[in-house]
Amino acid sequence: MRRPSRYSAIAPAERLPAWLQRPVGNASELEAVQTVVKQQRLHTICEEGRCPNRAECYAAGTATFLLGGSICTRSCAFCQVDKGQAPMPLDGAEAERVADAVAVLGLRYVVLTAVARDDLADHGASLFSAAMAAIRRRSPGVAIEVLTPDFWGGQREEEAGVAAQRQRLAAVLAAEPACFNHNLETVERLQGEVRRGATYRRSLALLAAARELAPAIPTKSGLMLGLGESEEEVVQTLRDLRAVDCQRLTLGQYLRPSLAHIPVARYWHPEDFARLGAIARELGFAQVRSGPLVRSSYHAAAA
Repeated sequence: MRRPSRYSAIAPAERLPAWLQRPVGNASELEAVQTVVKQQRLHTICEEGRCPNRAECYAAGTATFLLGGSICTRSCAFCQVDKGQAPMPLDGAEAERVADAVAVLGLRYVVLTAVARDDLADHGASLFSAAMAAIRRRSPGVAIEVLTPDFWGGQREEEAGVAAQRQRLAAVLAAEPACFNHNLETVERLQGEVRRGATYRRSLALLAAARELAPAIPTKSGLMLGLGESEEEVVQTLRDLRAVDCQRLTLGQYLRPSLAHIPVARYWHPEDFARLGAIARELGFAQVRSGPLVRSSYHAAAA
């Protein structure tokens, strides 16, 4: 069940700038992936989030699968994924069906993400581990990136919460993904409005713990621009990410999925993204994807 939105009465944003108007892509490539996903009764963030790059990624042999069903237990103001207190029952065959889809589609690089499952004891960590194992049994040569929630359980005692979060993270990293991704999404000042249920410092701590537990696995994070942040706040966020040794970065424009979502405050120009990308490289990020249509998994396979 969808939760009511405080934004429902807000008028739609103006017409998108020219640099954000992009054709859907090759219809045959879209249909091929959509058919397999439907047959396997799976979810992809590419489709759930209506990613503007999905045809390009499909053609390049990349797709992002959404684990844990299609209903998220959090209510982030930017996300198009359905939200509710009663998420879907776990599907014991999900990992094998994801592996089947990867094999049938001949994918070379897979990104696994998941809805937040605060209702589960491990907050969905085992969903990632199981899917990675199943994919490797069927397609040993496929590289797998994970894009995880924060695995935070909302424990009353902070110390207990940190220990539990670290244990769940360790279980995912033990499966040796090619990259560990966890998005900050926005600057610290806007976290409470944009990422309900998550915190800036908790996410930074997760990325820091990933570097400590598995230093051979690169870490990655991403920001959406256009939610009301200043350039100074964005640059400070980049510095904070480098302070926890985050190596990879994505910067993209937030696009409002519907009237029920937080409005766009600003459309950043491509030149702004180029400038911020250059700053990120100067700060030491090894891989930077910065542009209006960049999303978390955009060109993820390119080192």
